[in-house]
Amino acid sequence: MLYQVYQTYADIMQPACSLADMVSSTLCANPRLAESEPMRATRAACDVLSLSRLTHHRPPFAIDSVMVNGMPIQVTEEVAASTPFCSLLHFRKHGVSGQPRVLLVAPMSGHFATLLRGTVQTMLRDHDVYITDWHNPRDISLAHGRFGFDEYVYHLMDFLRTLGGGTHLMAVCQPTVAALAAVALMAEDNDPA
Repeated sequence: MLYQVYQTYADIMQPACSLADMVSSTLCANPRLAESEPMRATRAACDVLSLSRLTHHRPPFAIDSVMVNGMPIQVTEEVAASTPFCSLLHFRKHGVSGQPRVLLVAPMSGHFATLLRGTVQTMLRDHDVYITDWHNPRDISLAHGRFGFDEYVYHLMDFLRTLGGGTHLMAVCQPTVAALAAVALMAEDNDPA
């Protein structure tokens, strides 16, 4: 029911948001006009209206390189594993090996894993970084089954097994409880991962 309400809102707002995008772009095209106080206020209002869209597209991590031991190292974002609910992303550093592996568990509270871009970029200096990139539940078919707390925990356990023993786990905010549950269950079972 809620998804239909949100979708109706998005459908109603789409023309206004598109118009706001167009007006903002037009104002940017003429720098002299754009810098006047009334036009700056108009552009700001258009930008706010444009950002009111409910459906946002995932921005890229856009981490092309990172400094490791004072040297710029090329970084490639790869999908290491994928399920209908989540993609496990790996930030592969070319020519660097032997760094501690860490699984960074991003929140799945309606935001994108890219909110942790700064964390990923900082950790890449000293770690082999993987991150959970949860898919929007709106876009997942019911045919893929239930995804509750248990499935959330099992996903983390499977990702840890995929990465192998010695992997460090870091959860940010909301997934902390699921991460603790996954580690506790794996420890109870003497899981080598």
